[in-house]
Amino acid sequence: MSARSGADAVLDIPAPRDDVFAILCDGWNYPNWVVGASHVRAVDRGWPEPGTRIHHSVGPWPVHLKDFTEVVVAERPRLLVLDARLWPVGAARVRLDLEEVGKRETRVTMVERATHGPISLAPKGAQARLLAPRNRESLRRLADLAVGRSFGVGPGDSR
Repeated sequence: MSARSGADAVLDIPAPRDDVFAILCDGWNYPNWVVGASHVRAVDRGWPEPGTRIHHSVGPWPVHLKDFTEVVVAERPRLLVLDARLWPVGAARVRLDLEEVGKRETRVTMVERATHGPISLAPKGAQARLLAPRNRESLRRLADLAVGRSFGVGPGDSR
């Protein structure tokens, strides 16, 4: 799964790459930036080392589904690859590439492909079109967290 071909979402975030990656390294922050995640029940020690998991819920209470997301690859501060599960709906591989665009700017490329479940039967291009709006919103939320971390900017403040 190449980050460049068929990217679901790309966003330039006005924050240093280390600050953006630090948000990804805090598993408890997962529902704050991942659209659809509603609750984190546990985060394995060592997150985001390969093999560690975030145990999360998706959907509104009381009809939420419980599952986990596992780290496949972590190369600080430039790459994070995750296997996100949500049975019985399916599972997906999510790749986040972080590229320094400037001293205080990071380009984040997010690619998600279904690996199991009904959507995995769709062609990659169709999957990208279906998942792109959700992933663009996830990156916008990630950006808000990273900018807030870097510069102490809160709601209503200008960037």
